[in-house]
Amino acid sequence: MRQVVPWLVRVCVGFARACVLVGVTMVVPAVWAIAAVVWIWWGGNPWSLFAPVVLAAIGTFALARPVCRMIRYFVARWTGTVIPGGYLEPAPVTQMSTGYWWNGRSYSSTQKEAKEDQELANLWRDPATWRDLRFLEIAPFAIGLPAAIPPAGIALAVLAFIEPSGLTILLGALGLIAAIAVSPYAWRTTGPVAIRFLRPSQEQLLAERVDELTAQRADSTVAQAAEIRRIERDLHDGAQARLVALGLALATAEKLMETNPEQAKALMREARAGAATSLTELRELVQGINPPVLNERGLIDAVRALALDSPLAVTVSADTRLTLDPPIESALYFAVAELLTNTTKHAHATSVRITFTRSPVPDEDRKGAALVVEVSDDGKGGATARKGGGLEGLQRRLAVFDGGCEIASPPGGPTTVRMVVPCESL
Repeated sequence: MRQVVPWLVRVCVGFARACVLVGVTMVVPAVWAIAAVVWIWWGGNPWSLFAPVVLAAIGTFALARPVCRMIRYFVARWTGTVIPGGYLEPAPVTQMSTGYWWNGRSYSSTQKEAKEDQELANLWRDPATWRDLRFLEIAPFAIGLPAAIPPAGIALAVLAFIEPSGLTILLGALGLIAAIAVSPYAWRTTGPVAIRFLRPSQEQLLAERVDELTAQRADSTVAQAAEIRRIERDLHDGAQARLVALGLALATAEKLMETNPEQAKALMREARAGAATSLTELRELVQGINPPVLNERGLIDAVRALALDSPLAVTVSADTRLTLDPPIESALYFAVAELLTNTTKHAHATSVRITFTRSPVPDEDRKGAALVVEVSDDGKGGATARKGGGLEGLQRRLAVFDGGCEIASPPGGPTTVRMVVPCESL
């Protein structure tokens, strides 16, 4: 009985998925079948063939992207394999000083017209569009026909029940057996076929990677310049000013040493206090660049030190020992620090849980392990990666290491930020 129930579940799930795939992959052949019926109804002569063919071609073109998106969704939902769409990203539509809107290729009088013209142009010149059309030619045979076996078998069984005879009963029994036997496997061609024909080409992936790296380089340059300006400002306004005052105090004390020793001693005491304060500020500045606890004790213990300083109840757990490169440790440390600061300021939370786990790299083209860091709180939720905000900056910083950051924060909470960074040294 324990083996029968899972088998029945697989049969029912497989049959449902097969029916869904038949409906999705056969919609374009159905359009052409309707066009053929219309042509026959109009008389079937060559002069009346043009209009049905044109309408069917327009319908195929319009259905290509929705059908392929549904197939990608089903593959991701059923197998866990994410197939990137690889569609061209639209360029920003901007309004010029003349009042017209520029969409990257032409001017329009309104923003709506500019976007529509851009979408139509991208649709024609996007290689993904022609890849989707090619898939529509293959899907009915490679996916639709195998998926149609279980529904066809059930249809034969129903026919035998409605009109019982020797032949129909035999066909119905064979159809029912075929439907039950094939249902768990009829949908499994979807994944390999979709991955083979819907996946972006290596050239396109390389071009997207180059664009991504260019954007990351620009972000890194801007962030580095901002960090240098911050360090210069902190040195100029803090330690440098105190050191200048220290030098003046020592020069004055040197002049007063013979005439007023007591005042000279008082200036020396003030200079010593100023030197101690300057040393403290320099240490804090160095800790802001690279905390010593991170170098001495590693990422997990450094995060535990952050947790001790937080006013919230922070729990840190790890199921793996980490040996990471210093840049990755630093990026994750400051990412966790920023998340804790945001939680303290905005989330109205009482507790935070930070977990470090090891998992395979989510990209099937790459081998190795990835470090997963999850920061969860019981706050009010509603956190989003707004343009120019801290969470978007965090995503950009992790992208430099081929990492990612997912934010789940429904209104009312809880909030979970999941950071994934590939790391061969795990």
